[in-house]
Amino acid sequence: MALSFFGIAAFLFLSLDSEYGFNYPASAAVSEGVEITYGSVIKLMHEKTRFRLHSHEVPYGSGSGQQSVTGFPNVDDANSYWTVKRIPESSAKQGAPIKSGTIIRLQHMRTRKWLHSHLHMSPISGNQEVSCFGDDSNSDTGDYWRLEIEGSGKSWRQDQKIRLRHVDTGGYLHTHNKKYNRIIAGQQEVCGVRDKLPDNIWLASEGVYLPVSASK
Repeated sequence: MALSFFGIAAFLFLSLDSEYGFNYPASAAVSEGVEITYGSVIKLMHEKTRFRLHSHEVPYGSGSGQQSVTGFPNVDDANSYWTVKRIPESSAKQGAPIKSGTIIRLQHMRTRKWLHSHLHMSPISGNQEVSCFGDDSNSDTGDYWRLEIEGSGKSWRQDQKIRLRHVDTGGYLHTHNKKYNRIIAGQQEVCGVRDKLPDNIWLASEGVYLPVSASK
């Protein structure tokens, strides 16, 4: 995985956008407790099943028909990287830490679409569908997620348990051990649920983390 980290670090160093007006050298996270900042590229690991939040250019065959989001079993997969972004209304700078209660967006690194939800039904469980939608210049409030840190931590760190709550609908980002058996066989359904449950808990795992900005 070290090679993957440094490859992505090099990619970020060369091509991080100028959305925030700052540039920082990217570094691979190698230990627990690393602070997650705007502009970091991370994988989100589901605590209970250890699957990573994943997307790919495979549309749902029902519901919205948008790009599907799943839980993926393999650690070494480029389609499980997400860039942590501010919402347009925020004045946060790249490299700024992210406090509990903050509304963020997650952009799928490979397809440039946003982690999204709405009131369509998810394919397996009939819960709330979670998809990827939009592009660099097309994002709406369906892409807004509120960070909820478990415990006493105030700023998001790699070793902290978190929940992501969809702002428009109130649904928590959720997965479980129910798996697809066609096309994306072996991958878990990702959905939204209204209840705060153990299956809503995620942790930041592998990734490339921007250091905290001195101008935070």
